[in-house]
Amino acid sequence: MGLTATPQADRLWIGVFGRRNSGKSTLINALAGSEIALVSPEPGTTTDPVTKSIELHGIGPAVLVDTAGFDDTGDLGLARVARSRRALERIDLAILLLRPEEAELDFAPELDWIRHFSEQKADWLLVTNGTAADDRRIAQLLQKAQSAELPQPTVVLTVDAATGAGLDRLRAALVSSVALRRERARQSSEPTSITAELCAAGDLVLLVMPQDIQAPAGRLILPQVQTLRELLDKSCRVVAVTAHEYPAVLDELRRAPDLIITDSQVFPLVERHAPAGSRLTSFSILMAAWRGDAAVFRRGADRLATLTEHSRLLIAEACAHVPQSEDIGRVQLPRLLRRRFGEGLTIDFASGADLPADLSAYDLIIHCGACMFNRAHVLARLGRFDEAGVPVTNYGMTLAWLGGILDRVDIPGLARTGEEHKR
Repeated sequence: MGLTATPQADRLWIGVFGRRNSGKSTLINALAGSEIALVSPEPGTTTDPVTKSIELHGIGPAVLVDTAGFDDTGDLGLARVARSRRALERIDLAILLLRPEEAELDFAPELDWIRHFSEQKADWLLVTNGTAADDRRIAQLLQKAQSAELPQPTVVLTVDAATGAGLDRLRAALVSSVALRRERARQSSEPTSITAELCAAGDLVLLVMPQDIQAPAGRLILPQVQTLRELLDKSCRVVAVTAHEYPAVLDELRRAPDLIITDSQVFPLVERHAPAGSRLTSFSILMAAWRGDAAVFRRGADRLATLTEHSRLLIAEACAHVPQSEDIGRVQLPRLLRRRFGEGLTIDFASGADLPADLSAYDLIIHCGACMFNRAHVLARLGRFDEAGVPVTNYGMTLAWLGGILDRVDIPGLARTGEEHKR
């Protein structure tokens, strides 16, 4: 991925789901305009989900996801279906593909997946793959979905994935569906930017950015880059410093910063020198609020006060990197937590998209900023934690709590205003 490429986490994820040999891979290739998925008449050709980052006219940066047939059988087939189910956690917009040549079907798998779409809060399109729509079969499926009180598709249409007939109508339908989704987001409480209401045009924003050991030489980590770009787009006045230079730069500024954004690892230093009237937050907290649900993470932070050395924690990292000597998730956080609660504290780790099958054994989950996940994926994870009855918080909020300054920190969507943050 080039330096100017949009990260996958900031792209719209579009997944194609259906039975084996329904034409999912052919449709993916047609939409992408290239052979990204292997096509074969042999059932079960697609095993693990296949992703492709593309630009779709009228939508912008997107990721197309090809999945295994959800009617697969056998132990290996069920494992493929499970992977498709996990892939759905990232999907914003789903295409359910039908095979018109099937005379009669009970639609049980299709109804199950429509239910999954609903749980994921993903809009879905119903598409038949052939030269003409089988109106009777479509009506039968929609009637069964309605009887089961499942959401109806945003669009119903026919596409011949092999010849490309109807492909323009599908592209137009995707654009319309995305526009409706974005309008709903604007009218809801979903975050619209990383820094949200914490700053505005003309504000002076100070970024405290230690050179992270996880970042390759000569580069900044993704949250720093994205936050910096957004601040420039907002017409904020931005000053970036290392933690070592931070106190001296504060003295040299002609006025106090309106907002200080720091790496969570140096929260104590930054808070100690921060002017009373400056808002204070961290890159990790901004990411958690942008990608997930700030209120859920903040409530989870309150559970830290209930931990003992007999508690069991899960530290979840979105990145699947090789841990470094002072890795924040694998080294620094465990060290601080055990120092606070006792050496008997049990801490497990999960990285990438993997999570333990049984989450109920944990007293608390501490999640990274999840800059590598899209919002749909993070919210799906929060749903799994909630189902297991386990609270979850965030790296930055945990470090602020351990430092005794969480009440001093501003969180998008939960931020204090006026005199409340002047301490």
